Amino acid sequence: MQPLSPGEGFALFDKLLNDIKSAFDITSDFDIKSSFDYLYRIWENFFDITAFLDIIFVSVLFYFVYKFIKERRAGKLALGVVLLFVVHFVSNIFDFYVLQFLMQNVFQVGIITLVILFQPELRSALEKVGAQPLKGLKSIGEKDTATTERMIDEVADAVCDMSLTKTGALMVFERTTMLGDLGITGTILDAQPTSFLIKNIFFHNAPLHDGAVIVRNNRLYSAGCLLPLSDNPDIIKDLGTRHRAAIGMSENSDALVIVVSEETGCISAALEGKLTRNYNKESLKKMMRQHLIGTTEKSMTTLERIAHTVESKKFGRNGGHTDEQ
Repeated sequence: MQPLSPGEGFALFDKLLNDIKSAFDITSDFDIKSSFDYLYRIWENFFDITAFLDIIFVSVLFYFVYKFIKERRAGKLALGVVLLFVVHFVSNIFDFYVLQFLMQNVFQVGIITLVILFQPELRSALEKVGAQPLKGLKSIGEKDTATTERMIDEVADAVCDMSLTKTGALMVFERTTMLGDLGITGTILDAQPTSFLIKNIFFHNAPLHDGAVIVRNNRLYSAGCLLPLSDNPDIIKDLGTRHRAAIGMSENSDALVIVVSEETGCISAALEGKLTRNYNKESLKKMMRQHLIGTTEKSMTTLERIAHTVESKKFGRNGGHTDEQ
């Protein structure tokens, strides 16, 4: 194919402009104003902004639904629902009358069945959606950072002391999801958090040592509370009831949960259904500041990581769900 000469190129461009003018019934001479008019009419005729935004919103919605279900047991259940839709679609294409009849009866009660099957996931999703505006509203006011810092220091001192003596402990730090229904299962304290008080609560054979302590607004709100256990079958068998309760609590709310193992003295933290282990005092304080105050600090240096690993091995903190680094 021979390349066009400059004259032929200009002629072709002029013909294209004339075709556009005739397509939109424009007879005026081509200028800057009319060129913008061409672009606007092309945009108006070939691009629907409403449909574009609709596709974007639906895509984002599907992404977050997929992300939410992917890491839960409901993922396999959702796959089964998708397969039912595929079977129903195929039966309609090939006119499988008996299969169509069965699928129609299944989908008649399908919505109610889905609500029942996905009840825990739906509740968790709605709580997370409702928690986001609350986070924004809380950030408008000033945070009592000094009080939170003092509370973190007292808790970290108590937790590390209990880790040395292998005293089991379970502490829940309320964030945006209110835990009043769990608080009434224990004994309401509403006490100032101090290291000595926390250690006395979890002292062996103390009346409240078996339950969890709920911390609300930087105060010890309730002690001896009963927490929901996680039903996740992927949790390693080495973890006891306290760790399963911590994971279950973090699955059902946005609370931060700290656990001290009665067997090994290992300090663990559960958040959003995930358990991290082998904390020392400094890494525990850093993690609590990040999630309770919102401050982030630089990651551990190589020497800090080595010291953390040595300390973990020293107190027998081997094994776990996820090691905190």
